[in-house]
Amino acid sequence: MTDNNCCCSSVVGIFPCSGASNVGQLANQAAIEMTKNGKGNMMCTVGIGGRIAGLMKSAEGADEVVAIDGCPLNCAKKTLENAGIDVNEHVIITELGIKKNKDLDLKQEQVNEVLEKINS
Repeated sequence: MTDNNCCCSSVVGIFPCSGASNVGQLANQAAIEMTKNGKGNMMCTVGIGGRIAGLMKSAEGADEVVAIDGCPLNCAKKTLENAGIDVNEHVIITELGIKKNKDLDLKQEQVNEVLEKINS
């Protein structure tokens, strides 16, 4: 078996909170868009909370872990930390200037705004 000489690929696990609010859904949509844009792989935060073996193994195998929370409750970050998974980068959507509310209908402008701020 030979090495493929690949030195630059790393696995970035992206864990959104996906909470029941606009900012939770923005966190989820940001994770989807980041995955589509090749910034990492969206992984299942709830599965980590449930300690699902295969999902835990995937998270533990990530080279870098990004938690995206909607609000300061930090559910995604706390879920990962309670499972013993270190978080390398943590984003809180409300700290980007977006107020939390119960409107679950996302506007593409807000998704783009969040992605711009996460990537800056």
